[in-house]
Amino acid sequence: MYSCVSRKYIPHPCPRTQRMPIRRSKLILFSIFAAILVVVAATIYFVYDRYQDFVASELQLSAAGEIVVVEPGDSLRAVLKKLEGEGATRFDWRWRLLARRQPVSIQVGEYLLAPPMLPPELLEMLGSGRVLQHRFTIVEGWSWAQLLAALAVNPVLDHAIEGSIHPAEVETIAEAFGAPAMTHAEGWFLPETYYFARGERDVDILRRAHEAMQTGLEEAWQSRDVGLPLETPYELLILASIIEKETAIEAERGQIAGVFVRRLQGGMRLQTDPTVIYGLGEGFDGNIRRADLQADNPYNTYTRHGLPPTPIALPGQESLRAAAHPQEGDALYFVADGEGGHTFSSTLEEHEAAVKKLIEKP
Repeated sequence: MYSCVSRKYIPHPCPRTQRMPIRRSKLILFSIFAAILVVVAATIYFVYDRYQDFVASELQLSAAGEIVVVEPGDSLRAVLKKLEGEGATRFDWRWRLLARRQPVSIQVGEYLLAPPMLPPELLEMLGSGRVLQHRFTIVEGWSWAQLLAALAVNPVLDHAIEGSIHPAEVETIAEAFGAPAMTHAEGWFLPETYYFARGERDVDILRRAHEAMQTGLEEAWQSRDVGLPLETPYELLILASIIEKETAIEAERGQIAGVFVRRLQGGMRLQTDPTVIYGLGEGFDGNIRRADLQADNPYNTYTRHGLPPTPIALPGQESLRAAAHPQEGDALYFVADGEGGHTFSSTLEEHEAAVKKLIEKP
């Protein structure tokens, strides 16, 4: 039998027996590699399936929604932790993966998360800056003091106006919202509903309302009827404020404006109770007496001719329009009819009869 190390070449099975272990090793390695691939593929599929289920699942929000506040310096993780504390979601690797796939720069503010909402929609909202809008309504007929009081108790606005400032300290307040020339604030803020985000200041609302009134007054003045006994836009604002306090019925504003305009044109005193009440200030106890009508002061239109020196309230757009476009007619008097409206009369006799009817009304 020849040796495998013989110099003479003779066919022999020894080389084949050496190659067999090498092929078996490769097969084992291939099997291991294939098994690893299967495990990796299964893991990727599992992770992908979990992730896809996550992005397609709604956040656990209450029916009324959840409010989340993004403070300056908050990270996305901090915001999501807040929501986790409310039970809306759970911050884990899925949120990290989503944030990598959908990167956002979150905006400071207050957000209302309303169901149904998916995780990608939450990220889009936080990056959009679509913050929750709050409402502040200035009511038609409010006084300047009532406006300041309502701003002071609003829990969302930042309060730049110190609570100790008296409404009469107009210059201090006006300077805060950019109107340093204002010396009397009554009437200069348009009654409307103003929307704002958390963090806005009370003086921001005043500035917007003041600018809106300037625009509304200018429009009313420019479109006014010819021949009105008004020399300036401010006089139109004063008249509009009296109309506002006399009636809340839109259909009557033009009629009341007509009465006042005709009285001014005829040299008659306006004789309107709201101006007297305004002149009494904090001394008004809810009842207007004959002595009040006879006590002279700049706002007593029973003792003085013409308009009072300033507006007596915050007039709305309809009162501005009524002052600029009074209704034609011959009525010179009006009195409450006891049913929420007024009775208009052309003569003193008719007026006295209407007053008597009101007094005798059960």
